[in-house]
Amino acid sequence: MQPAASRHRLSQQALQLARQVLRIEADAVASLIPRIDERFLAALELVLNCHGRVVVSGIGKSGHIARKIASTLASTGTPAFFVHPAEASHGDLGMITREDVFIGLSNSGESAELVTIVPLIKRQGAKLIAMTGNTESSLAREADVHLNVGVAVEACPLGLAPTASTTATLALGDALAIALLDARGFGVDDFARSHPGGKLGIRLLTRVRDIMRSGEALPAVAASATLADAVLEISRKGMGMTGILDDDGRLAGIYTDGDLRRSLEKHVDFRTTAISMVMTRNPRTVKPDQLAVAAVQVMEDHRISQLVVVDEDNRPVGALNMHDLFSAKVI
Repeated sequence: MQPAASRHRLSQQALQLARQVLRIEADAVASLIPRIDERFLAALELVLNCHGRVVVSGIGKSGHIARKIASTLASTGTPAFFVHPAEASHGDLGMITREDVFIGLSNSGESAELVTIVPLIKRQGAKLIAMTGNTESSLAREADVHLNVGVAVEACPLGLAPTASTTATLALGDALAIALLDARGFGVDDFARSHPGGKLGIRLLTRVRDIMRSGEALPAVAASATLADAVLEISRKGMGMTGILDDDGRLAGIYTDGDLRRSLEKHVDFRTTAISMVMTRNPRTVKPDQLAVAAVQVMEDHRISQLVVVDEDNRPVGALNMHDLFSAKVI
């Protein structure tokens, strides 16, 4: 086991080095800000005017970044996919058409696999955006638009492992994707359609009508019913509440488990008291086409656990409670 002093020295060195890495990479990203200029706008226009797909490519670490950029573009409204440059030389060039925009990533701008296929891509008619750290490189010279992602120094103390350069390239790719998102007017509903899976998809796609209880499962009694009738309805439907309807079938009020406890404390006669005398009037409601997360917000804001779902005429069409929202994984 190392002496305590030695371990302390190594720990301090590790912390200092880690902080230095973050400073270098943060500086690399910050240095890109003045480069968001006419060339960036030209790249934006190329992609916006593209009638095909955006094809992103790179080798090695740049390949990993290219995959992420392609994924981000695709999920934010710009159809895109990744092509491995070596595989492109062995048949995958057939994936690229004259209608496409090709984005090539290479810090040196001289990656042989990319440089080999670029003339073929251009001859085919596709437009080329190059993201390199060398403005005089072969890839930069061939590009219709060159975006400079050069960094002053890599975070790797050996100056070998791509670190700050890959971080800068990824950040510029994100900047391009978000600028495109905004230019296309890509909104929450569009985002939801491309993210149907997992927690995010559930929150963005699930509407109240998808999880509300309706028909025979909807607890409701007439305003002329007795308190005893309302309690029986609450028990039968198992939602901890019942809606109260006026003579036209519109929602007049609500009666909940909490109201029941208060009635017990006041020693109200359950057999003779009309529910309209003890119900909560003008209850909070939601519409069936609202997002389920909106129902969650109403419940949290007003500290309630049940909601009646009403149509435009204030007629109950459903009901839901916190348990329904939990079961649907909305919360």
